Amino acid sequence: MTTVSWVEVDEDGGFGIENLPYGVFSRPGELPRVGVAIGDRVLDLAGLSAAGLLEDRRYFASGSLNAFMVAGRATWLANRARLVDLLGDEAHRPQVEPHLIPLADVELLRPIEVADYVDFYSSEHHASNVGRIFRPNGDALAPNWKRLPVAYHGRAGTVYPSGTPIVRPHGQRKTPGDQEPTYGPSLKLDIEAEVGFVAGVPSAAGRGVPVSAFRDHVFGFVLVNDWSARDIQSWESQPLGPFLSKSFATSISPWVVPVAALEPARVAPPVQD
Repeated sequence: MTTVSWVEVDEDGGFGIENLPYGVFSRPGELPRVGVAIGDRVLDLAGLSAAGLLEDRRYFASGSLNAFMVAGRATWLANRARLVDLLGDEAHRPQVEPHLIPLADVELLRPIEVADYVDFYSSEHHASNVGRIFRPNGDALAPNWKRLPVAYHGRAGTVYPSGTPIVRPHGQRKTPGDQEPTYGPSLKLDIEAEVGFVAGVPSAAGRGVPVSAFRDHVFGFVLVNDWSARDIQSWESQPLGPFLSKSFATSISPWVVPVAALEPARVAPPVQD
């Protein structure tokens, strides 16, 4: 794959031609549409499509990536290959350059419509640390952790693009020394830096997805801040898990890095015991 673009790019900026993450943006007075990031600019895919430079079935003149994601892996790879060609071959510069917009001139929006999301408790170190907080006199890991996926469903309606102001949640909290719970704003608002997997192609109801089909369903990755109100969480989580302590907000990055961009970084997972 071409690793050099005619677009000026900071080599240490992370937004070179080998990345090309997808997002949704708008400019004042204009409707949102899909673009990819390269350097300090966003490439307007709706504009490229209108100019006949990209094959488009109304994927890109849209306020979300959902229609493009549902199209499937063959479409994703074909579009990526075309973008690499347009941005890597100097001969395309006169046609493509008018569709490059400085990032400073656009507003980045939430890139996807979130139908549902699941927060997995997949890091042993994280699970152990949280376990020590909530069970200081017990085992850090619950007995089921190494035997099955541990997760909870979040609230899709409170997923926001990074940079959106977050209101500190209110709720009940009870410390070991309190006779009764008290109500008020969380005093222990915390962050959890995570990686989100964005599923593009749905699975059939009642049927599992094998690991070998990962690339056919997962479109890409976002960074996630799983906001957590620890004092509310410790009081409300027994026995069914977190509720208001988590559901008030989840922040995601405005850019979705496609699976294909991270293939060179793929490594074997830790050995399961």
